[in-house]
Amino acid sequence: MRRILSFILLFLSFNTFAQQDYQAQQRKLEERKAQILKEIKEFQNLLNTNKKQERNILAELNEQNRKIKLQTELISNSQKQIRTLKNDIYVNTLASNKLKRELAVLKEDYAKTIVKSYKSRSEQNRIMFILSSENFLQAYKRMQYIKQYAKYRKSQGDEIREKFEELERISAHLEIQKSKQEKIVREQEKQRKELQGERNKQSELMNLVKKDSKKYSSQIQNKQKETKKIDQQIKVIIKKIIEEENRKRREEEERKAKAAGKTVAPKTSSAGKLEMTPEEKALAASFSNNRGRLPWPVEKGYISVHYGTVKHPEYNIEYESHGIEITTEKGAAVRSVFEGEVSQIQVIGNTRTVFIRHGEYITVYNNLATVSVTQNQKVTTKQKIGTVANNHEGVAVLKFMLTKNETINNPQSWLSSK
Repeated sequence: MRRILSFILLFLSFNTFAQQDYQAQQRKLEERKAQILKEIKEFQNLLNTNKKQERNILAELNEQNRKIKLQTELISNSQKQIRTLKNDIYVNTLASNKLKRELAVLKEDYAKTIVKSYKSRSEQNRIMFILSSENFLQAYKRMQYIKQYAKYRKSQGDEIREKFEELERISAHLEIQKSKQEKIVREQEKQRKELQGERNKQSELMNLVKKDSKKYSSQIQNKQKETKKIDQQIKVIIKKIIEEENRKRREEEERKAKAAGKTVAPKTSSAGKLEMTPEEKALAASFSNNRGRLPWPVEKGYISVHYGTVKHPEYNIEYESHGIEITTEKGAAVRSVFEGEVSQIQVIGNTRTVFIRHGEYITVYNNLATVSVTQNQKVTTKQKIGTVANNHEGVAVLKFMLTKNETINNPQSWLSSK
């Protein structure tokens, strides 16, 4: 009896755990689905805006690649949802079958009990059974037996009712799961058709690119050279910012020491590393603690060029990107991702670039049409610092970089997932 009870408890525990695990997985997948659909909607809105402007084929091809990537991710998410549903349906089907078998056994036992009870159903028979005892002890035991037997019958009935209710609950849950699965399968079929349509458009664009291969290859190489040049200029400016900040700090220390009649010992700072006040150290620590939670430098948009090695899907061309490029709405407001101080405002590649220092961290906002802050100005999180400019393809693109002193970081890992 103990082994049976242990098995039942173990099965119920496993079933409860499996159900909780399924619910957690489904919740995550639903959240991811909502996020992808939001990205697709934002992306489509940007496309509708950009269609009004003169575009080139490479820009359209990049956008088409982005649409296909999002659509593929949506289908992959749907497949994961279907798999988790199938697993849960399987577990609940096992539980349902087990309950049906247990219910059949219980009903059979209960029927036997009823038949047995029927044969000795009269009150007179029970009284005679007690009175025919040989002694008082036997009579007492027979009375206890009759009580226990009645209790056993009641417990059998209760158990049958509980099992039946549990079976009904699982059966209802199974119907809901199967309905969900059918809905997701229909959605996935629609997504696959849309994806095929996007791939057909992609093929048309790629065929156009192939017809004038030299022209577009040259455009991509020019983009590569331009990116490399901008990245190099930004690195030089960051180096100068650090040197200038450290120089000003030493001069301030010398001024204070001279006023107090003290001598300041020569101080050598670590190359490429900002010297910080206690307040700046606290700001840098706060910035660091917000890794993965920083707001985006523009309210709407998507990452069209990622950090690291960028490979063109059609041509055998690749280059290193030291930041990310975010395609956004025309004239979109650019905002500081964290509180800090504007260190530099420079013109790079015919557009403006703002450098904001957050202790030992520096964020860079490149390709601004207008700037609404001044050098040495304190800024707050999400404060507008300017507006984004259009690139040579007529698309509003912000280049965003992030460094710790002179060390370049992947800015995407610092931003929130929206």
